[in-house]
Amino acid sequence: MKNDKNYFHRFVGYQIYPKSFRDSNGDGVGDVLGIIEKLPYLKKLGVDFLWLNPIYKSPQIDGGYDISDYFAIDEMFGNLDELKRLFKEAHKLNFKIIMDLVVNHTSDQHPWFLASKKSKDNPYRNFYLWEDATANQMPNDWISFFGGSTWTFDKTTNQAYFHVFAKEQPDLNWKNPELRAEIYKMIRWWLELGLDGFRLDAISHIQKKSWDFKIKSWRANGPWQPFMNVTGIEDYMKELKDIFNEYGALTVGEASGVLSSDAPNWTDENGYIDMIFELEQNVRRPDGSGDIYKFKQALIRWQKAQLERGWNALYLDNHDQPRSIDIFGDGSEISGKALAVAYMLLRGTPFIYQGQEIGMTNFPFESFTQLRTIENIRHYKDLLKDLPETEALKNVTINARDHARTPMQWDKTENSGFSKNMPWMEVNPNYETINVVENTSIFKLYQWLIKLRHDEFSISDGLIKFYFEKHRTAFVYERNDFLILTNLGKTKANLKFDFKIEGKNYQQILGSKKCELSSKMTLEGWEYQVFKKISQEENGNETN
Repeated sequence: MKNDKNYFHRFVGYQIYPKSFRDSNGDGVGDVLGIIEKLPYLKKLGVDFLWLNPIYKSPQIDGGYDISDYFAIDEMFGNLDELKRLFKEAHKLNFKIIMDLVVNHTSDQHPWFLASKKSKDNPYRNFYLWEDATANQMPNDWISFFGGSTWTFDKTTNQAYFHVFAKEQPDLNWKNPELRAEIYKMIRWWLELGLDGFRLDAISHIQKKSWDFKIKSWRANGPWQPFMNVTGIEDYMKELKDIFNEYGALTVGEASGVLSSDAPNWTDENGYIDMIFELEQNVRRPDGSGDIYKFKQALIRWQKAQLERGWNALYLDNHDQPRSIDIFGDGSEISGKALAVAYMLLRGTPFIYQGQEIGMTNFPFESFTQLRTIENIRHYKDLLKDLPETEALKNVTINARDHARTPMQWDKTENSGFSKNMPWMEVNPNYETINVVENTSIFKLYQWLIKLRHDEFSISDGLIKFYFEKHRTAFVYERNDFLILTNLGKTKANLKFDFKIEGKNYQQILGSKKCELSSKMTLEGWEYQVFKKISQEENGNETN
């Protein structure tokens, strides 16, 4: 059990996409032994826990989020004994490990679903959501996240099954207590094995509206309203919470559809999970670039919403988004640093996605053969009906997940030290200059920011107050004794505090250049500064 129920407030997580992290056996695919090999690197960075994307048995239709066996490791990643060894070695270094809990759906190759398809009276039929249908008439007109109907017709029984993602990912029927019992048994099995917790994938979709629900507005989650945080989900979340509490599990939820105003009910001391990822910050312009102002506003709204109750999970990059250094930055190292300072010192638990700490960038796609995400390949082929190849590729890759899934860039040797042989996906051509060995500047900044979170209660648990909220690029906030100023844009930002600040005895402890705090300041493009309120005898600062 947790001795300090808020221990995760001072933690920093590191997200690993195992397929692209480190290949230990030369087959071109990252694996569990590769993660073990790089634990000293992660210890040097200073993070506290690791989140592993799915390594379960899977046909890999959706990057492992289509699980065919909850209790088995896919052979491309290794085996269960090797995973147990990873748990053991990680715990020796005081890392916690969490894995994805994918229980909204399974693969269509899962034994439960294969049995479910056989007949209407099969014992596993009610593990999934089946309704009468014809090949031309589905139970309703709901639309899936991947496009097209949420229903797929099965002529064996003349019914259709429901799926909010791909047709190869049938949704589980959480109203069935027998299904829930099996899920809970699985969760306990993993926690008994030594896993420290879970990232709950797509958890806000497990409850659905009645099938006759009509979408009344294309706002407020649009076509996905029927399966986004639907009333009744709280009953299932309470059952999950009881298991998590029993084992002291560390939990973070991917809960799209949960509004910032409702987030405290999910994450406060009586909530279901420890922290929550919000998806609202991923705002794009038509050209694919990030909208910094809307990014700022989303972060501020979620920070304020969980100030008195609840807890945020903070991030810039993840396995589903293009690289932030290109989307919200301009691809430069200094923009990556400014973004790092801006989010790492907010109120919440930060996550660093592999490669983010060295400034890995988006991949320069030149051919659809370089794509690996199945829905992107399908989308590209559909676009070819109306667009030339170059336009179709640009359309697909502008926000493609594939950007984040290129192999980790360890050094400037062949394949960037990821594998001795051809990787499953091409390494970014810039690996000779952007890699762990060569690009230490951003890495050192992340080390510094992590240490500050560990050392300073004001940062880990303190209050937060925002300034210049309406400024287009300046992101400025106060954390008790600390004042953080960043300019998330190329052009200068002129700031004027509405109170005299010089006499408050702030001293620069971090900055992209040396400067003193004053009531009137001009921040250069991508400038960042961290000031601390100190006593007269304290001194010293750092530029990074």
